[in-house]
Amino acid sequence: MSELFNKIKVQFENNLPFAVYCKPSSNRIIALLQHDKSYQKVSKTNTSGFIFTSFDGKSSCLIPKNNSNIIVEIVDDSTFFLQKNRRNEIDYEVKSKYESLIQKGIDAINNNEFEKVVLSRKEKVAIRKFDIETTFYNLIQNYETAFKYCFFHPEIGLWMGASPEQFLKVDNDVIKTVALAGTQLFSENEIVNWNKKETQEQQIVTDFIVKSLQKYVTNVSVSSPFTQRAGNLAHIKTDIEAKITNIFDLDKIIESLHPTPAVCGFPKEIAKKFIIENEGYDREFYTGFMGEWNKNFLTWEDLKFDLFVNLRCMKIELMSNGEMAEATLFIGGGITKDSIPENEYLETVNKSMTMKKVL
Repeated sequence: MSELFNKIKVQFENNLPFAVYCKPSSNRIIALLQHDKSYQKVSKTNTSGFIFTSFDGKSSCLIPKNNSNIIVEIVDDSTFFLQKNRRNEIDYEVKSKYESLIQKGIDAINNNEFEKVVLSRKEKVAIRKFDIETTFYNLIQNYETAFKYCFFHPEIGLWMGASPEQFLKVDNDVIKTVALAGTQLFSENEIVNWNKKETQEQQIVTDFIVKSLQKYVTNVSVSSPFTQRAGNLAHIKTDIEAKITNIFDLDKIIESLHPTPAVCGFPKEIAKKFIIENEGYDREFYTGFMGEWNKNFLTWEDLKFDLFVNLRCMKIELMSNGEMAEATLFIGGGITKDSIPENEYLETVNKSMTMKKVL
């Protein structure tokens, strides 16, 4: 066990909050180990630390810089673990229930209630012997270009994930974000082709973000859509960059963007209401956002925000014996009028492989 993860193990055993993460294509692991069990909310953008925010935006927890030990460790290749692929067995009862939910969403779109909605489900996986370090290094090994993290607070629980989607990156007065939508299995030997449903879904996300930013920014730059690989999956991605007119509007920008149509739908509030009323479970922090808040913990510069959407994630609960655990996986997809329920279910199966591969 590395020195860092030995400290994380002690932190976890003492029920003390922590966040450990590795940025996309980075060889540095950064950890914030909180000194006490206090729950700190983010009230102003002048506070610094690691933020963890729920889908509905009502819960937001900060591991604060000024109440934590900060540790940086270089990724050690020798600690990587090789994993075999897990078989994905179809649960036909789950399949039927999820496809019914998808059809309900399509019917609502055809009734002009909204243009797009993102509908999800959860899946429980038993883990014989869970270890934070092993699982975290599996994330690093398998998902180099994703944001890998592990977050724990006794009032929230233990969460881990490998997100392919940037929510917001702020460097002084320059803001960057992405529109990410559409999902296919990635194959090294095949050219990725996107159909009308997937390109329209992604365009909805792009248009929403640009419109939401308009009154707060200038010099907006939008790239052409391109294919982005994320582990065994491929997505359509558009890069968006702009200059903030007033840095004190950052709270308003975040409020206007979260949750984006990539994880909620459009129009946002109507789609969000449909999700809460029909998904049948609480998303908690799935499709929320997390990351560095007002500090780059490698350079120690202020006015740096590096936030990611909490996708490809799981909540882990340890059993009483301390070794057995149960992981709750959260998986979903964007629904438009052209969606086919069975295809949407199969997309969630493909996405679930991301997390199952590391367990």
